[in-house]
Amino acid sequence: SSIVFLPVPWDVTTSYREGAAKGPQGIIEASVQLDWYDFDVPQAWETRCGTIPINSAIQDQNRAMRLIAKEIIQYLEAGGNVDDDAIAKQLAIVNQACAALNNWVYTQALELLEQGKLVAIVGGDHSVPFGLMKALTQQHEEYGILQIDAHADLRQAYEGFTYSHASIMYNALTLPQINRLVQVGIRDVCEEEMSWAHSDRRIVMFDDWQLKANTYEGITWAAQCQEIIANLPNKVYISFDIDGLNPAYCPNTGTPVPGGLEFNEAMYLVRSLVKAGKTIIGFDLCEVAPGDSGDEWDGNVGARILYKLACLTSYKTTC
Repeated sequence: SSIVFLPVPWDVTTSYREGAAKGPQGIIEASVQLDWYDFDVPQAWETRCGTIPINSAIQDQNRAMRLIAKEIIQYLEAGGNVDDDAIAKQLAIVNQACAALNNWVYTQALELLEQGKLVAIVGGDHSVPFGLMKALTQQHEEYGILQIDAHADLRQAYEGFTYSHASIMYNALTLPQINRLVQVGIRDVCEEEMSWAHSDRRIVMFDDWQLKANTYEGITWAAQCQEIIANLPNKVYISFDIDGLNPAYCPNTGTPVPGGLEFNEAMYLVRSLVKAGKTIIGFDLCEVAPGDSGDEWDGNVGARILYKLACLTSYKTTC
């Protein structure tokens, strides 16, 4: 396979609703519903994709660490402070486990990259792509991130967790090779994140409110996509948090927010990115959380996003 999906069933630091650790399995189960014709990519079914088996040891570690993380979160919600001695030991255990998870992803991803594969992370919460982002710095002197998300994820060690799902872009920007972060669909953000986004020249935010206002005032989505893409360098990593979409497409995701992109708007943006000649060097899809037993909708949407990203990434000519 030329594209390898690396499942990471991990949602230890989830701050609202858990379930993203079940995302990889939910996507796999729902993927049998897909047809393989693609309206942009000829012979899309020939796209060579493979999925690494889900690692049961990571699932076990996730369950164990999630129990500890929930105790920490409950302590904080009851008025405790992240600096309190009462939770220092527990925080250290969780942070060490998350660092080990990142190292595992890094090692797995780097091995695949060295084999000439394009690697895609299937989360899991949005903390899990960091290892791939780091591995890509071993092969690329610089690259940019296109982040589709409801949240900026620029918090430093949110709730005391160094590798929180709410801190992925803060951590990504510690990698000097990442020279641009373009955020699309942001609509749930804190004051500190906005302050940093405005002061750091690497960050360009297209918040959901302004995107919608532009549309209402007659600016086409095509024109807005061109502006988004113009802010990206030639090499682009796509980080796709499914809550960047309208929650109708991801009702069970961990931190849903009203508003968001429509499915086809997001796919058109990626299509436009490829059409503009940008090179996608990797991608992730995170925060897909399956519903109750028999409810495959979130997994169905997730599978379609992954297939579309894979087809467009592997398609070298103008679509």
